[in-house]
Amino acid sequence: MSKYQIIAPALSSMPWQERPDEPSNSPLWRWNENPIIGRNPIKGVARIFNSAVMPYEGKYIGVFRGEQCDGVSFIYLGHSDDGIHWTFEPNKLQFVDEKGESFQPIYAYDPRLVKVEDTYYIIWCQDFWGAAIGMAKTQDFKTFTRVENPFLPFNRNAVLFPRKIHGNYVMLSRPSDSGHTPFGDIFISESPDLHFWGNHRHVMSRSSEWWESLKIGGGAAPIETSEGWLIFYHGVCNTCNGYVYSVGGAILDIDEPSRVKYRCANWLLTPEKWYEERGFVPNVVFPCATLQDPQTGRIAVYYGCADSYVGLAFGYVDEIIDYIKENSRTSYDDTCIGRR
Repeated sequence: MSKYQIIAPALSSMPWQERPDEPSNSPLWRWNENPIIGRNPIKGVARIFNSAVMPYEGKYIGVFRGEQCDGVSFIYLGHSDDGIHWTFEPNKLQFVDEKGESFQPIYAYDPRLVKVEDTYYIIWCQDFWGAAIGMAKTQDFKTFTRVENPFLPFNRNAVLFPRKIHGNYVMLSRPSDSGHTPFGDIFISESPDLHFWGNHRHVMSRSSEWWESLKIGGGAAPIETSEGWLIFYHGVCNTCNGYVYSVGGAILDIDEPSRVKYRCANWLLTPEKWYEERGFVPNVVFPCATLQDPQTGRIAVYYGCADSYVGLAFGYVDEIIDYIKENSRTSYDDTCIGRR
């Protein structure tokens, strides 16, 4: 019986591997057959990475960042029986507007996939006269209807919470600039209808810890637990050889998620394996999705590797939350309500 309860539907099965018998500095461990998705998985696509996965009709479905051979990223749909071995639809996703007419973004990358009530939402980064957030909804993964851009540019790394809070949709995002942003904090916003957004509040800033000293940004959809909202986010530092992306963990207040209850001073994953250190953009681990089972307390984390591959890591909710709490280091900006 888990100490901390995961508030989510039980899964009949999910990808899983027990912890290997080797030293570890983290409550997460990697799938021993990573990467689960290699290069050139679709004709015309050079790399798939930074991708989101969910259970669907007894199997798994995912939205994947496909870096096309012309250098433009778009979103592709994937299917899997076990969450590990994937087949991809050959054509990029086609979006329509509310009238059913074609409404394609110029580019789309780093998608997240979140179910709220009976609808699935895809959130991604796109061009809106600058880097901005795109959003679409579907109930059958056949028709994808675009929702108007939630925010003005410049913004990235948006992810919805999997349920409404106080009757409103809630979304994390990372305001930035339109370049390869050398700064950024995580903010939270609310909406009654996905069209009008407000109550914007600050959640977390970068910290003095080396691995997140440059910027931070949202990752996988928050996981509701009895201790609060468990989030896996990315932290970035600058080195003499470029940026390094790591995975961090924090727990937000269940009713006021702009308040950070615990924030781990240590990374949970940092580039250490060849597929994380070597690739189109080296030294990147970038969390985009999780699967979790309340019956066993198991959590699987899908993450991008070096902008070239998809990796899979595992952990138990009790160990992850205890590790975050034991190594927590918060500031006033973390624990306050995020309003000035």
